[in-house]
Parts: sequence; structure tokens; C-alpha cells
Amino acid sequence: MILHCNYEELTALEAGARTFLEQEEPTHGRVLAPSVARAHVEALVPLLEGDVSMSTLEELRGVEAAVVAIVECLRAEMEVMVATTHAADEEAVAAYFDFAHGFTVASRLRDMAAEMEALIELVTGAPPTPITVRTFQFPD
Repeated sequence: MILHCNYEELTALEAGARTFLEQEEPTHGRVLAPSVARAHVEALVPLLEGDVSMSTLEELRGVEAAVVAIVECLRAEMEVMVATTHAADEEAVAAYFDFAHGFTVASRLRDMAAEMEALIELVTGAPPTPITVRTFQFPD
């Protein structure tokens, strides 16, 4: 399956990924290993050069987790810009559009995941299992 992204979406996701990765993770009470979301975002960054091809539901879920983390970061950034400037301020409007473009991609990924789950169930006669999520191949 291929996730098609336009220039604005890729730009917003790249900017959001940079911001997300620049944030320091709290270390109190946690293991000093990177969070799962951080690992997914780091894995997504090199793919943000064009359309993203995913051959399994597991791959799609990793991309989806990264995009959701980025969108939440963009949402927080947008809220801060609106609160500290003005809703019509140029930076607040730009932050809104970055958030909106990322949100659109996250929505498409949710739809793609639902389609992949339905196809797995149709072909195998059972809901996706951890094994089929990892091994059931989807062509581009």
C-alpha cells in the first residue's frame, strides 16, 4: 500500500518530526531508552521524501504511530502559538496549517489501516493476528 503525500503534507510532517525529536524526554522514573513513539518518528524521517510504501499492516502501524506523535506535537505547537500571539497571527496560522496537513495524513493512515485489516479478515477468514499483521503482504 502506498501513502501518497503532497508537498505541504511532507513539509509539515518534516517540521513536526524535527520539533518532536528536539524535545527532551523526561528521565525521572523512566529507563533511559528512547520511547516507542520517538523510535517510530526517527524511522519515519528518512521516508519523508515522497510517497511511503508499506507492505504489511505492522509497517503501516509504525508509520501511523509516528504521524500521530508528530500531529500531537504540531497540535501543542499550534495551541501555544495561538495563546501567545493571536489567532490570526501569521505564525499561528502557519502552525494551524502544519497541524491540519499532518492531521489529514493521520486520517488517511487510519483509513488505510482499516482497509488492510478488512482485507486480512476477508482473505484469512479471521481478524488480524500478531502473525498476519507482520506477514500478510500488500502489494503497491
